[in-house]
Amino acid sequence: MEAILDAENQIETWQEVTLVYNAALKQMNTRLEILNDEFQHVHQYNPIEHIKSRIKTPESIVKKLKRHGYESTIENMVNYVNDIAGVRIICSFSSDIYRIAEMIRLQNDIRVVAVKDYIRQPKPSGYKSYHMLVTVPVFLSDKTVDVKVEIQIRTVAMDFWASLEHKINYKFEGKAPEYVKTELVECAQMVSALDSRMQGLNEEIKKIEESAQNWPQT
Repeated sequence: MEAILDAENQIETWQEVTLVYNAALKQMNTRLEILNDEFQHVHQYNPIEHIKSRIKTPESIVKKLKRHGYESTIENMVNYVNDIAGVRIICSFSSDIYRIAEMIRLQNDIRVVAVKDYIRQPKPSGYKSYHMLVTVPVFLSDKTVDVKVEIQIRTVAMDFWASLEHKINYKFEGKAPEYVKTELVECAQMVSALDSRMQGLNEEIKKIEESAQNWPQT
């Protein structure tokens, strides 16, 4: 990739791209683990089941730039590809999604750039997830670089559906037959119903636990 960059972005080579984006992922992973541990300490409950993270491959970055009509330069990569660094947070219940998003939003040095709520407004395919684009400061020896990280927050059920949908679309190169698309939408509705039932069950369990705590001691 050609290294053309203005001073604002401060990243000049692919090696430095890899360095700062990996550093940003490490920071996000550590912060999320700490927040999850704190939540366990305060509320005796872990909202985060597990965390996945990845750096987009150079081939995928180049494809995305070409798809949007940009030359394959470091400058365009940093400016126009928002998901070079990606973190996926998997949680148990749909209510956890907004709880986790708020915990991230309250971090003083993390700036929320954009939010896409595919929970309240799912994609036509049935895809549901909560997306946040944030910047994380990476402190190097001679400068601080604000690095973009895309965060996806979804339930275990949503992640199961999204993983299968991705595999199916990859197999058909994005041109799946209509009956397959229809079946996927119906499956997404079933996943949504399952999430709602599990959420309701969790709330009922909480009520039972609260009642038990208020029972008089004999």
